[in-house]
Amino acid sequence: MSRACIIGAGFGGLALAIRLQSAGVETTVVEARDKPGGRAYFWERDGFTFDAGPTAITDPACLHDLWALTGHDLAEDVELMPVDPFYRLVWPDGATFDHAGDERELRRQIARIAPGDLPGYDEFLAYSAQVYYQGYVRLGAEPFLDFAARLKALPALARHQAWRSAYAIAASFVESEKLREALSFHTLAVGGNPLTTSAIYALAHKLERDGGVWWARGGTNRLVAGMVRQFERLGGRLRLGDPVARVHTLGNRATEVEAGSGWRERFDAVASNADLMHTYRDLLEGSPQGPRMAKKLARKRFSPSLFLVHFGVEGTWPGVPHHTMLFGPRYRGLFEDIYDHGVLPQDMAIYLHHPTVTDPSVAPPGKSLFRAAIPVAHQGKLPIDWAQVGPLLERRIIEEVGRRFIPDIYDRIVTKFHYAPRDFALDLNAYHGSAFGLEPIRTQSAWLRPRRRDERIGNFYLVGAGTHPGAGLPGVIAGAKATAGLMLEQLA
Repeated sequence: MSRACIIGAGFGGLALAIRLQSAGVETTVVEARDKPGGRAYFWERDGFTFDAGPTAITDPACLHDLWALTGHDLAEDVELMPVDPFYRLVWPDGATFDHAGDERELRRQIARIAPGDLPGYDEFLAYSAQVYYQGYVRLGAEPFLDFAARLKALPALARHQAWRSAYAIAASFVESEKLREALSFHTLAVGGNPLTTSAIYALAHKLERDGGVWWARGGTNRLVAGMVRQFERLGGRLRLGDPVARVHTLGNRATEVEAGSGWRERFDAVASNADLMHTYRDLLEGSPQGPRMAKKLARKRFSPSLFLVHFGVEGTWPGVPHHTMLFGPRYRGLFEDIYDHGVLPQDMAIYLHHPTVTDPSVAPPGKSLFRAAIPVAHQGKLPIDWAQVGPLLERRIIEEVGRRFIPDIYDRIVTKFHYAPRDFALDLNAYHGSAFGLEPIRTQSAWLRPRRRDERIGNFYLVGAGTHPGAGLPGVIAGAKATAGLMLEQLA
């Protein structure tokens, strides 16, 4: 029986592990932290369950596929709960927009803020459906190993103006600035600047319209736990709390994986779900390919980081939806400051997550859980002392949430903590503390991202946000399918 090792138990690593193990490959996943999940880690404090990672599940069909491989059902291990509205957008002038799951209600929302843009929205939705088919259905699981495969994809991408930005393509369909922002801000969820990220990411709208937006009861960590159960019931092996120190190579082959504990085993193939730079600079340091790729990666643009404030409060807030985007007074200028200039602006765009409105089980009775997140420049562009700045920024964010929703917020807070770029760097080996890896600019998308199979180490593979199609739960799950296909060609 062939043997494979996967470094990192994030969503991509676990999805790949399930596919390999179900195909009869003896698979071991090695995870540095004490819990699986990678960026989808979680903490339990004072009766609250705080998720670190993704807060929304879209395209649940890609998850159902992982269980169907062995005749099981996702519902055996994970309960998905619908979220509606998908999210609410709030502007400083008090205007709001609910992206509702119901088509009639969504159109009513558009008519309320921009009645003249309804025909343009219909055109945008048709465009979204086209790029969804090309960018996700057709190309999402494409390995792009050679130039011919890349060339074949070019006409479709050119036809859909993939060189334009998400904001620019929205602006070509609708006139309202608010609606333009509503149709382009999604790229932030994968680390992309709406002003520069490819218009191909407009596919998110079709993804949501078709598959809905969901939450796993108990938190996203329960989806991680369900994937681990599916992997282990197939006979897979998971090693926790044992960071990989080195991938040993001989010539153009990966031969052994060695962990910090001294554990060391030989494998027929190795895949990394770890940070790209960490993978090549550190884990493959002893191979000629490691330093070469690390030098190449250092010249690329990495996505910003995030600053997150997790807090639990007394009381319940049924009027605050599951997902809220609180825009500040600037849109273009704010993202230029973060992505281009690397400064810490005074204004903010805050994503507020309030899961207890859907699932009270993640907090003690009568209490509510929130997470507020803002994009901030990574440490390579903004090398500040987060030990000093973090508490100040935490207070600014909590005060803004309090001003908009909970006037006596400090009297109600039961527990709170923040998570800064330096935490991404320390906990996840994330280069510069980036929250999403490579920035999804046009020159770092699709085949211009690192290949799924290393070009020189023939049995070394990549999975996760670092390779095509990029960050986001549906993307890494689709990517794992492509990586699994390549590995099984070799291992079968």
